[in-house]
Amino acid sequence: MGDVSDDTGFEAESDSDGFGDVTEAELRAAFESTEYVAEDDIVTTVLLSLRLGRPLLVEGDPGAGKTELAKVLADGFHTDLIRLQCYEGLAAENALYEWNYTKQLLAVQADEAGVDGSSSVFTEEYLLERPLLQALSSEGERPPVLLIDEVDRADEEFEALLLEVLSDFQVSIPELGTVQATTPPIVVITSNRTRGLSDALKRRCLYLHLEPPDFEKERAIVERKVPELDGAVATELCAITQRLREEPFRKQPGVAETLDWARAVAQLRAEDGDEPLSTVDIERTIGCLLKEVADVQRVDEGLLEALAEAARTARAEE
Repeated sequence: MGDVSDDTGFEAESDSDGFGDVTEAELRAAFESTEYVAEDDIVTTVLLSLRLGRPLLVEGDPGAGKTELAKVLADGFHTDLIRLQCYEGLAAENALYEWNYTKQLLAVQADEAGVDGSSSVFTEEYLLERPLLQALSSEGERPPVLLIDEVDRADEEFEALLLEVLSDFQVSIPELGTVQATTPPIVVITSNRTRGLSDALKRRCLYLHLEPPDFEKERAIVERKVPELDGAVATELCAITQRLREEPFRKQPGVAETLDWARAVAQLRAEDGDEPLSTVDIERTIGCLLKEVADVQRVDEGLLEALAEAARTARAEE
């Protein structure tokens, strides 16, 4: 459990190596090994976050690849990913720690501890670590990636708690003492901008805004992530997705939806994999891209033909 200091003299050590000396070449290799398409601005911002040991605040529309970035860093650097999914009403005991009251009660009833003062049920044995404490107390060869996902969904009270933890990468447990990370984790905080975040949180982070990918980037992503799909069909898919994003849908399709669609089309086209997409093909699989009934109902014959035309144009220009 990281470094814990208290009156008992308990201390746990870790030989974790941080990322302060990571090179740009190593970071690009990590992205490449996970098939993540990263432009220079992404590489530079992430590199600075790693070298400076600063949390990275990533904002952007849903489906822009914010969560994927944290997963890529964990996979690319062969370390653990610890995820805290934020939601309204998220409390400290769900994010930091809580005591295993059932186990404590059974221990007391069995007269194993806690009743005569010679021992206690408030020890690590009875502690349930939640994501924030897990990240601080990790003893792996390399510090983990802590993903604090959709922080804008949590209350401002939780944001204040987060500031306290991220300031010194430590947390105080009254019954045990202070737990401090031997080496701070990589922290990636994502936000969909459903509410504004405090200036205090922003000051503690480096900032990265992910835009929806343009046609060329999205095609590169599809070609890497779904290599079994014919290249010309991948071009058509991305052209259709780009055209759909011009419509006033309730929920625009993101990269995740494009990849789902690409995999679905690849499964359905095992034999005629290079044939152009028809309006029937698009209509039958539109549920991979659009997840609101009102959006699906907007896709009438006119829009289907416009999507097919966008696909034909993109294929012809290849």
